[in-house]
Amino acid sequence: MNPLYPETAARAEKRCEYCRAPQRAFNWRFEVEHIVPRKAGGSDEADNLALACHVCNRIKSMRRTGIDSITQQTVALFHPRSQLWADHFQFSADSLTIEGKTPTGRATVETLEMNSPYQQSARGFWILAKLFP
Repeated sequence: MNPLYPETAARAEKRCEYCRAPQRAFNWRFEVEHIVPRKAGGSDEADNLALACHVCNRIKSMRRTGIDSITQQTVALFHPRSQLWADHFQFSADSLTIEGKTPTGRATVETLEMNSPYQQSARGFWILAKLFP
């Protein structure tokens, strides 16, 4: 286990800090993710770490930017330590999707593929189990 996991997971309330997936619904701990990757100069300090589900962590990888679907501009991805989730995203219970409210939110939703059919299906189960949102 990553020695930084307990502090990072507690701060995130054991939810992916990107897609808000509940760790309780999985059979393994989520990952401590470097918001700014170490290879890009990011540190192991708490202000550069986020709890991420396996999907978000793998897709994000070294990415720090994405394309806003409305403006087609390159923008920074969501930064869980310096930005609030509710400022950039909203959940639609009707469509089981996460919607970006800002350029950063839209770019993050698209880049991390937060609304794949698998993600939407899982959210439906999590709602039934009272684990989401």
